[in-house]
Amino acid sequence: MRVEKKSLIDEVAGHLKKSDYVILANYDKLTVADVAELRRRLVAHQAEFHVVKNSSLRVAAQALSLPSVDSALVGPTAIVVGGKNSPGVAKVLRDFIKEKQKVTLKVGILGQKLITAKDIEKLADMPSLEILRAQLLGLLNQPATLMVRVLNAVPQGVVNVLQAKVRAAEGS
Repeated sequence: MRVEKKSLIDEVAGHLKKSDYVILANYDKLTVADVAELRRRLVAHQAEFHVVKNSSLRVAAQALSLPSVDSALVGPTAIVVGGKNSPGVAKVLRDFIKEKQKVTLKVGILGQKLITAKDIEKLADMPSLEILRAQLLGLLNQPATLMVRVLNAVPQGVVNVLQAKVRAAEGS
């Protein structure tokens, strides 16, 4: 294998190792300004947009034991990788596609599973990791909060009874 080709494959493999997801897209209608804008939006989620050669992607994916994406490697291909917030990245892509209507999603890999473009859109509907953490924290705090309210109810009830007796005594 030529040194240049090996270098390209190693570069693509390095990109694929950056996250537990990879989203493949067709970018053929994008202008340079569109690509710059998409990359700027992805930075907020520590994600990256890279144009890759299909043959290099195929070899790098096989070397990393990723699911086969051969059926999607038709036409120009770009990958989106990086960061830990795959739902947030999917939302950025979905919104960009709706605005520009120049990009089409091909497939994705989430963990070690191949997902379709429809699955990527479903991923975009999921709450972000921060929101999920906040919801989990709320669920974990809920039993403790309820317990404090129950324990506080008994003394509060006694105070209410005593206040009622004081008001009744003052009224007489």
